[in-house]
Amino acid sequence: MERRTGVREAEADGTATGPDPDARWLALLMHAAFFLLLGASLTRFLMRHPGEARTPWIIALSITLAVLYLLGPVLGSRPTPRRLTWLGVLVAVWMVLVVLAPSFAWCAVPLFYTGLRILPPRAALALVALLTAFVVAAQLRLATGFDPNLVLAPPAVAAVATAVFVHMQRQAVRQRELAARQRELIDDLLRTRRELAATERREGTLAERQRLSMEIHDTLAQGLSSQQMLLQAADRTWDADPDAARRHVRTATGIAERNLAEARRFVHDLAPADLAEGGGLEAALHALAARESAQAQGALTVRCHVEGTPHAPLPDRVQSALLRIAQGALANVREHAGATAAGLTLTHLDDRVVLDIGDNGRGFTPEPGAPRATRATGAVRGHGLPAIRARVHQLGGTLTIESAPGEGTVLSAEIPLAPTALTTPEDPT
Repeated sequence: MERRTGVREAEADGTATGPDPDARWLALLMHAAFFLLLGASLTRFLMRHPGEARTPWIIALSITLAVLYLLGPVLGSRPTPRRLTWLGVLVAVWMVLVVLAPSFAWCAVPLFYTGLRILPPRAALALVALLTAFVVAAQLRLATGFDPNLVLAPPAVAAVATAVFVHMQRQAVRQRELAARQRELIDDLLRTRRELAATERREGTLAERQRLSMEIHDTLAQGLSSQQMLLQAADRTWDADPDAARRHVRTATGIAERNLAEARRFVHDLAPADLAEGGGLEAALHALAARESAQAQGALTVRCHVEGTPHAPLPDRVQSALLRIAQGALANVREHAGATAAGLTLTHLDDRVVLDIGDNGRGFTPEPGAPRATRATGAVRGHGLPAIRARVHQLGGTLTIESAPGEGTVLSAEIPLAPTALTTPEDPT
């Protein structure tokens, strides 16, 4: 109750945070009305009762009442003991004036406002009733005969003034509470926007990190792994078979040159070098199969086969993703399968394109209970299958892995070509 009363006072005085213009203008109006009524009552008394013995007292009390009223804003707006004492003294001086000169009774209207603004509701209503009784008594003293208006008009004026003021107070409180709720909503909205922006930045950072890791795995890491194996083979055969060792070194040099080209295109966010050389995805897959066979030097033979004819050129991002999937899958075959033969099969269907990578390697036992389309091999370490799965998922496709011990492995990536399946903003390249 005290908090709400203090808020009501601050709003009425216009001293709360974000002062209410209506409350400020009402306060100024009531202050002006008080001094106008006080001056008019004093003038009326002096005109009608010149030279009376009580005149100096009336003048002194009028000046005292004016000075006390001016001290009100200085004492603050909260119902502190000092301010309550000030209000009591102010009302007492006014009552003495009314007893001595009933014409000062109409100064009660601004005092209504002062009491309602300072006191709690019940105390304020009691003060209004007391002031109204003094006004009625003063009017009856001035009247030459009984007039019902003198008894009924002051209470009616007091009731209307009180009702208007209380209504304005409640409206001000509602508006302030509504403004506070709006500020809270705005703060929540701004905080949500900041959190959303931070989340988007984190997601963007993670997406870019995933893209970089996949690109590095499918290009530089594979190339470095091949170079390492070739250089180790050259080191082992350098004395016994210098020609074979030189072939290993030349092959490693070619891989290094290609890795350098891929790295430069990767830095500039360009398409894979095989696609940039022209001929599309089919030519790039044939080149990849030939290169893998050459690097294996007879240990692994990779063949490429294309079925069907596309009705329209495949989107660049689909071609890049399928080429990277083929590179990653063949890297797994080369490093982990122990296969002697592998095959790439690209199949063009009406509404989708399918890339199958199969080998005759050692195979593996899928994890129990794992969906066939998402099983991972225990033999596969590193980033290979997760990167392939992420690329397929980004294009709205499905990845299927079929394998059994001693029976090789077949990996199938199926990418839909419907327009809605290719509208995701993420790009695996």
